[in-house]
Amino acid sequence: MKLTVLGSGTSHGIPVIGCSCPVCCSEDLRDNRMRASVYIEGDEGERVVIDTGPEFRIQALRAGITALDAVFLTHGHADHVHGLDDVRSLSYEHEIPIYGNAETMTEMESRFSYVFKNTQRGGGKPRISLNAVNGPVHIGGLTMTPVPVKHGILDILGWKIGRGEEAGDQRSFGVYLTDTSFIPPQTLGLIRGPEFLIIGGLRERPHETHFSFEQALNAGTEIRSPRVYLTHICHNHSHREISAYCNRFREKRGLEGMVMEPAYDGMELVFPADLKKSGEPCEDRLSRT
Repeated sequence: MKLTVLGSGTSHGIPVIGCSCPVCCSEDLRDNRMRASVYIEGDEGERVVIDTGPEFRIQALRAGITALDAVFLTHGHADHVHGLDDVRSLSYEHEIPIYGNAETMTEMESRFSYVFKNTQRGGGKPRISLNAVNGPVHIGGLTMTPVPVKHGILDILGWKIGRGEEAGDQRSFGVYLTDTSFIPPQTLGLIRGPEFLIIGGLRERPHETHFSFEQALNAGTEIRSPRVYLTHICHNHSHREISAYCNRFREKRGLEGMVMEPAYDGMELVFPADLKKSGEPCEDRLSRT
């Protein structure tokens, strides 16, 4: 299985329009952060994305996405869904199911109402279906399990990623949590021990509706993942600065055996074909296009 980080930035993206701060003007490509999203390729050819932000078209071209089996949404904010129309060219041959909680599906039906009205025919709108989830979704051999978390006062979803035959296992390939400000105790029990955790960490300073770096890394240690990557990052900190922060956090907590790093656009996590039998850890492949 391979996971590609399509975007690692917060709602305004980096560089920010009209901003001339050092991060927005940085020549380090890892400081260019499109809106948060990931692309997952399963062992049996499954292809799914989590969230379709405003740059989805650019992200899909960069990652070489030529087909999609499903889209999983975390919530209905613009930076996570406003590229949904761009699945149009991937839906000519089959309808693409969209999964999320009931609130998000209601928002999608309203915000993209032209898709569902029986008016214009032809290639002017994507072929999609909206599906409110209450449990795991199986896409071929891939299992996507909804993970309830809080985004301020909002109830949103993260997603646990695993194989179909491991749907009931406590351990999973990975967990993706973005825009998170609180993880309920029952959710912690559902997601402990993944091979990797990608979690929203907006900045060093606290925020009302997002984890700070420290809160996100603390959550990573509580979830007991050996590899924790921060995403949904704002322009207050460069990639190098966040890496240094993560290193200080690990050293202070005595967590030298863990990987703690900021994610970046184009980063890949690659897993062996049979992780349980091989006992090998996942491999980071650092790719830029």
